[in-house]
Amino acid sequence: MNKNTIIGFILMAAILFGFSWYNQPSEEQINAQRKQDSIENVLKQKADQQQKAAASAKKAKVKAALADTTALFHSALSGKSQKFTLKNKKLRLTVDTKGGYVASVTLFGFKDRSGADDLTLFSDNEQSLNFMLAGKEMNIITQDLYFEPSNATDSTLTLTAKAGNGGELTLNYRLGSNYLVNLSLQAKGLDGIFAPNYKQMDIEWNGKCRQQEKGYTFEGRYATLTYKEKDDDSDYINETEKIIDEPMEFAIDWLAFKDQFFSTVLIPKGDIAKNSLLSSIPMEKGSGYLKQYQAKFKTDFDPTGNNPSEFELYFGPNDFQALKAVDDECSFDKNLDMQQLVYLGWPIVRLINRWFTIYVFDWLTSWGFNMGIVLILITMLLKAITYPLVKKSYMSSAKMRVLKPKLDEATKQYNKPEDQMMKQQAMMQLYSQYGVSPLGGCLPMLIQLPIWVAMFNFVPNAIQLRGQSFLWIDDLSTYDPIIEWGTNIWLIGDHLSLTCILFCVANILYSVMSMRQQKDQMVGQQAEQMKMMQWMMYLMPLMFFFMFNDYAAGLNFYYFISLFFSAAIMWVLRKTTNDAKLLAILEEKYKENKANPKKQSGLAARLEAMQKQAEELRKLREQQQKK
Repeated sequence: MNKNTIIGFILMAAILFGFSWYNQPSEEQINAQRKQDSIENVLKQKADQQQKAAASAKKAKVKAALADTTALFHSALSGKSQKFTLKNKKLRLTVDTKGGYVASVTLFGFKDRSGADDLTLFSDNEQSLNFMLAGKEMNIITQDLYFEPSNATDSTLTLTAKAGNGGELTLNYRLGSNYLVNLSLQAKGLDGIFAPNYKQMDIEWNGKCRQQEKGYTFEGRYATLTYKEKDDDSDYINETEKIIDEPMEFAIDWLAFKDQFFSTVLIPKGDIAKNSLLSSIPMEKGSGYLKQYQAKFKTDFDPTGNNPSEFELYFGPNDFQALKAVDDECSFDKNLDMQQLVYLGWPIVRLINRWFTIYVFDWLTSWGFNMGIVLILITMLLKAITYPLVKKSYMSSAKMRVLKPKLDEATKQYNKPEDQMMKQQAMMQLYSQYGVSPLGGCLPMLIQLPIWVAMFNFVPNAIQLRGQSFLWIDDLSTYDPIIEWGTNIWLIGDHLSLTCILFCVANILYSVMSMRQQKDQMVGQQAEQMKMMQWMMYLMPLMFFFMFNDYAAGLNFYYFISLFFSAAIMWVLRKTTNDAKLLAILEEKYKENKANPKKQSGLAARLEAMQKQAEELRKLREQQQKK
């Protein structure tokens, strides 16, 4: 390490220290933050008191209604809670007659964290769906009512709350063959209690998002309250911050309580009206939950009872093909696009995953290969597709490497700092004469970048990897620890992931090979500057370690294999490239261009023009200084 490099690192450390010192909060800011924290604590206590008061008032109201024998739903305000089961080959759900809501859902064929064969999506007190109908003199709240069951089969259930005037409120459940449940709510003989212009009812949907996977932090990144804006794409509210009652200023097609691999989706036949309020509150690690969700909104309601309010409920995996099939299975005339629950990245990256990665992955999976083998085969296929670009990039670098002695000779007189522009001009002129483009090795590599990003988005969302083992990896969808400890360490966490270590080591080795190749083609000060870049390239794997230690083993394994094949391809190209023959080809190109000179165009022409202009300005300044 030379003097300039040491000075560079000292300056970097000084800048980081100075930046940290400059950005530390002042005494006034600290006091203001303390004041803000005190205000928030007071508001929290006040909110808790209000919540307790509201709960007490509600209990008192129900108690009073029970005592009032003239109340419209007096008989339905008391009773015995019963649970009825609906099931098919995909799932089993229980419906509670108290409130008439889905109390629990179990998905078949998906193991839970403890290793059980079936996965509980949620159970008692973890989710609730409450319908609220505002009457002229009284409100009907379904969670307060005891419904009478009828038509109970494995796929159907009817729940009825009878009113004193002969009317009734009915909930009908119908389970399909896959993951969809049709739910309808209908009020019969009750139109007299509603205002003439009453066309919408209120719905409050609450749910706790269970931690289903081993990695709390990693899974939490993908646990979101997601929605699809009407006639637009899906989106989600902030997944890291505490969000309470965030208003939606547009109509919504569906809402989803989503974790990394599973979702509960509510799809009304009509629209979810504007100004719905959505909440997402992160929960503490170790609680067994990732988020607490809430949605408060309005949707269509017919008080005459002629048209029931209909909903489709999806309880199932975030599987692209299963979600895509919901559009055909749903009885509503809506373009749901629920496959958007599987996040595939930004537009360009999404196109790669949507029209290539998913279909190749499904095709390879259909052959019964182990998921680790599938990742290796996908990597090999991608390397085969991008090989022409990689070879073009390498050959461009190889041409610059074999021309390096000629570049050194042609530019040896430009050693002063003020001569650097002329040096660049001479280099560009020489490259042009030999038919070499310095940018030829950059563009093909940039084209490969979206593939890396595409896999970064695809692998963590591929439910097919969940619970799948490969070699030493127990589960490709989460981290693979070689050592774990109980205490969380800043930046590292509570474990070391073997695939992450392998990925970072492979990254270092590949960086060494790449830097060596680039160093062979650098001229003059470029070689000196490369030394600093070399240290930066070595620091990148360290940064990747802190980023990816908590990521899915499948993703780290893919990057490890990808770097391995990249290094192998580079080694093969280096061994199979004859520098003497390549130089001879360039010499022939030089003779051809000299005999038939071509006018420069594009970037080279613009650079040459800029260099000539700079040289003229330099000469003009020298003349003025002599005067």
